[in-house]
Parts: sequence; C-alpha cells; structure tokens
Amino acid sequence: MELTAAELAKIVQGEVVGDASVKVHTYSKIEEAEEGSLSFLANPKYTHFVYTTKASILLVRKDFVPEMPIGVTLIKVEDPYATLAMLLNMVSAAEEQKQAGIENPVFVSEGVCLPEDIYLGAFSYIGKNVEIGSGVKIYPQCYVGDGVKIGDGTTLYPGVRVYKGCRIGNRCILHAGVVVGSDGFGFAPENGVFKKIAQIGNVVIEDDVEIGANTTIDRATMGSTVIHKGVKLDNLIQIAHNVEVGDNTVMAAQSGIAGSAKVGRNNMIGGQVGLAGHIQIGNYNQIGAQSGIHTSMGDKNVLMGYPAVEAKAFMKQVVYTKRLGEMYEEIKALKKEIENLKK
Repeated sequence: MELTAAELAKIVQGEVVGDASVKVHTYSKIEEAEEGSLSFLANPKYTHFVYTTKASILLVRKDFVPEMPIGVTLIKVEDPYATLAMLLNMVSAAEEQKQAGIENPVFVSEGVCLPEDIYLGAFSYIGKNVEIGSGVKIYPQCYVGDGVKIGDGTTLYPGVRVYKGCRIGNRCILHAGVVVGSDGFGFAPENGVFKKIAQIGNVVIEDDVEIGANTTIDRATMGSTVIHKGVKLDNLIQIAHNVEVGDNTVMAAQSGIAGSAKVGRNNMIGGQVGLAGHIQIGNYNQIGAQSGIHTSMGDKNVLMGYPAVEAKAFMKQVVYTKRLGEMYEEIKALKKEIENLKK
C-alpha cells in the first residue's frame, strides 16, 4: 500500500516537516533505508543517520530539531517507536484479513460448530466437543484435541498442537510448533525404575497471551497449569506442570520453569533463565539472562547470575573474578617478601 506523508500524518496525528506529497510503500531501519521507505528515530544514538538516510519519510519526536540540512521528510509524533508499531500492526491486520474460509482437506469431528468467520487451514484436525470463538484463525497442520475451548480472535499458526481439555482465551497468538497440554514430567521411582504418573489436569491460557515458536506448556498433574492474561512468552520456552505465570509477565527465549513454581505479575525474565520447582516469585522482578533461581523471592528485585544474586553484587563478583589471576600473583609476591623478612 502506497501512502503520502500527508496521508500518513493524518493516520498517526503527526506534523509534516518537508514534502507532504512524498510517497512510501515499505518500512525499513534508518541505517538501511532506501527511497520509498518509511523509517523512524527512537534511539538518540542513531541520530547521525538522519542526515544520511535514504528513507523518504522519517518518524521523529515532536521536539526533534535537525542540526544541519536534511533530505528526508519528517513526521513529528509523540513516540516514534509506538507510532511505527501501530502502523505495522495495521499492515499485519490487513494481511491477516485475507485468510478466511475452510481449506481442504481438514477433519472436523461430528457436532463441532464452526463460526462463519473462521479460517481453518488444510490438514488441520478438530476433535470432539471443541468450542471455537468468532474470528479464530487456525493455520494448516494444527491439532486441536477433544474438549478444547478457543476464545474469540485467537490465532494458531502452522503446526500448533493443543491437547485435550485445554483452554485458550481471547485474542491469543500461538506461533508455529507450540505445544499446549503435553504431559508433565511426572514419574515415581519404584524398584530402580521410573513409573509414569498420569497427568490428568489441563492448561488454561487467559486472554491476550502470545506464545513463541516451539514453546511447550505442560498440562497439570491435577488441576491446571495457568498462563494469566497478557503474558508474552518467547520461542523455545518450557513451562512445566502446575506452573502459574502471572499477568503481563514476559519471558525471553530458552527459559524454563520447573513444576509447581508460581510466578507473579509484571516480571521480566531474560533468556536461558532457570526457575526451580515449588518456589514463588513475586511481582515486578527483573531477572537477567542465564540466571538460576533456586529460592522464593518477593517483589521488585533485580537479579543476575547463578545462583542469582542482586545485580550490583553480581557485577562486583564479575570484576573480582577477572582479577583473580592478578590477585594470586600479588599474594605470591607478598608471601615471598614475608619469607625473606623471616630469614
């Protein structure tokens, strides 16, 4: 879709500085932009690209004043990054609208009522007693097990597997390869072998949750594994049985939460973080990448390291560790001086 600067400014309620008739048809980063693209300046360290970018239109803050002549048309807005996100979402939504109807072949169990506005991709399977809300998009090769409920406006991208009895809320996004409701890791030792414990619970995913590609959320042994509203999970995350993740918590890739851990709301958890089982994490915590959490914690902590400690203490540990060789040589020298004084 091609738009002029004037048309864009009207959409984003911005102010045009420059040629209002210039047109764009694509998006790009400021340092890689080509003619005909829309870009943005949100981070001050990229300001120097304003004077060299080949973008046709640039989103900037309202208080931005160039220090030298520029060739790009500016649109001044309150928050360039948020404005760009809104525009990208509009483009994505327009593309998603193209997906509609039921492709063939698919399998839909007898008695399942599909909404008129569903998109059901080829080679998908819908089990018995499934309930699907309006505006749902289920891409090719998805599996929806018996008794699953899917809320309005939810999207399942290719290859998603939702096991029996699980619940997915409204406006959720499950990316390719997500598995919801696989068995929890439950085994009991008996006479030197491990015998499987039946996992008879389910997974409940509340509204506005997004789950990255190839993430796995295990069903509860009993009761529910719960992902509360607004949670955002990155790719390749493991959520074990009976875990609870609180509202608006975000987790980066390759993190893992062991069984029965409870994570509060509005936490930020970095990549490759490991949380031990049966612990409780409070609210508004920040946990740095590759941290290991073995004990419960309260609210508003900033932690790093393995085992995790307060971030400032971790930084000191890193500095001390780097100096160990130097300190060792100093101790050897001091020891030698002391021995010489004893002679």
